[in-house]
Amino acid sequence: MIGRAALLALVLLAACDGSQPLIRHHPKEPGPFPAPDRPVASIVSPRWSTEEARDKANEARAVMDRAGIATGMTVADIGAGEGYYTIRLASRVGKDGRVLAEDIVAWVRDQLAQRVARERLDNVSVRLGAPADPRLPPASFDRVLMVHMYHEIAQPYEFLWRLRPSLKPDGLVVIVDADRPTEAHGTPPALLRCELAAVGYAEVAVQDMPSAGGYLATFRAAGPRPEPAAIKACRA
Repeated sequence: MIGRAALLALVLLAACDGSQPLIRHHPKEPGPFPAPDRPVASIVSPRWSTEEARDKANEARAVMDRAGIATGMTVADIGAGEGYYTIRLASRVGKDGRVLAEDIVAWVRDQLAQRVARERLDNVSVRLGAPADPRLPPASFDRVLMVHMYHEIAQPYEFLWRLRPSLKPDGLVVIVDADRPTEAHGTPPALLRCELAAVGYAEVAVQDMPSAGGYLATFRAAGPRPEPAAIKACRA
């Protein structure tokens, strides 16, 4: 008999096969969005260290503590990869919380869905996102977590614009990245602050996070969401 978690994963896999090409702008949708005025890093691997090494450095616990992630919350893990944070978020939010784990690479998403089913994580959903659209349900998330992947988003302004409605009124976007140029797989904090401000996010805090290989920055939605044509790209 297929368990609840396994059935959920199979349904999600069937719903998101990744076969449709990305359409950046449809006549009935907002646009156009500016391209980033800086390099975009390539996606190199769903893993940048072993889970054992990351746990030894107390990475996930430190990030979740600093991000204020607690029991009962609903959290989106964007760029979830092999699920290092997904698994630990599921434990942190507990049976009354929810985790939506998302990746834009279909085979990575598939492997993560299998892991979620294998570990019987009934409070986790897995789905396929799009490079410029996380496709998140509106007003649903206490935290949206992006760890060492922001510099790989090819259309950051469109992505952030489409992400914004998914936050609850007191929800936060949590970004962990390294303080180095985007082409070197990092994002300078000043550039990150500028790009999010351009789409209507206000910085809450930026904290050094050595255990996670960089810093942790939190943002909240502030004011009206700008029209796409009014967004100005920041220079690196």
